[in-house]
Amino acid sequence: MNFPFYIARRYLFSKKSHHTINIISAISVCGVAVATLAMVCTMSVFNGFQDLVASFFTDIDPELKVTPAKGKTIAADAPELTRLKAYPAIQAYTETLEENALVISGDHQAMVTIKGVDDNFAQATEIGNLLYGDGTFTLHADVLEFGVLGIQLAAQLGLGASFDAPLQVYAPKKGERVNLANPTASFTQSELYSPGVVFAVKQEKYDAHYIITSLRFARQLFGQQGRVSAIELKFKDGTDIRDAQKDIQEILGEGFTVEDRYQQQADVFRIMEVEKLIAYLFLTFILLVACFNIIGSVSMLIIDKKDDVRTLRNLGAKDNQVIRIFLFEGRLISGFGALAGIVLGLLLCYLQQAYGFITLGNSAGSFVVDAYPVSVRLWDVALIFVTVLLVSYGALWYPVRYLAKRLLD
Repeated sequence: MNFPFYIARRYLFSKKSHHTINIISAISVCGVAVATLAMVCTMSVFNGFQDLVASFFTDIDPELKVTPAKGKTIAADAPELTRLKAYPAIQAYTETLEENALVISGDHQAMVTIKGVDDNFAQATEIGNLLYGDGTFTLHADVLEFGVLGIQLAAQLGLGASFDAPLQVYAPKKGERVNLANPTASFTQSELYSPGVVFAVKQEKYDAHYIITSLRFARQLFGQQGRVSAIELKFKDGTDIRDAQKDIQEILGEGFTVEDRYQQQADVFRIMEVEKLIAYLFLTFILLVACFNIIGSVSMLIIDKKDDVRTLRNLGAKDNQVIRIFLFEGRLISGFGALAGIVLGLLLCYLQQAYGFITLGNSAGSFVVDAYPVSVRLWDVALIFVTVLLVSYGALWYPVRYLAKRLLD
């Protein structure tokens, strides 16, 4: 066994001549443990919210989305897309066209995003899980075109899940300037009827701005016959999405971008990662403050063991070995604190997952979830453990060496 480590371990568990040193050592372990526990719980809650938000997007975003790298649209019969259709793992291939438009309902109006989709959109996504109302998800019937509104957009227009009078939809004609003498002549006008349902993704980006309708309607409205702005793909069960993404990117080449669900919402998840990073940095600073307790504990131990140090030196111990004894002492305190904090943090996360005893509010149903969501990730736990050790080792290195050298002089 390493000599300095052996002595440091004996010092940690043995009685000291001053009982205060034992108390300060215990406080040091508790301080590191509480800081570590806070890091585990806080980062797990951020993970939980991230997974919760991802679950909302899962129902409306495709497993993979193909868009042109340059420009807004591409021909639906492009050779690259023809090759893509032959990819064997694809279960649903959906053409979509998105563009902005103005909608008017009575005295209300709003700028919206019209999303035209193929008839198999309901099979390519889980849109059925997001619908509210007495109707069904229908895109068109004979000559009628239906529009499924986001729930916030419907409220903004003064509508419910179902409305009798059709929505008036206006879009500027492609390639034409606005005629100031007769502005309406510069716009294509059409109507959308209600299928009796609205959708709620619980994200303002969709709920307050999107109308889902048929691809035929969108192409006629925007003058984009035979064009698509994206291809949305769903794959057969058992397909590895990452492998499929790489294969499809090779098939399509650099002229297309292939994104999974996280990449489609990169801005949202990037913001959440930044928030998580800031919380991690703040908690690391708190951990650094907690490490000052360890410095105080080891400093008092150095003074208390002055006679032992003299004996060790007479027995042949080198000055560097004596210094390492007290460095190991501090590292043991931080190590035990880190382990205790991680165990307690994991236990608290498990209890929160199982029972949800820390709630978001007093009124059930006021929020999307009633209790704080928690998701423990092994990588975060490992990062926290390494952080605790590095911060404590760094905080101890100079003070312990300085005090030990003063003792040895």
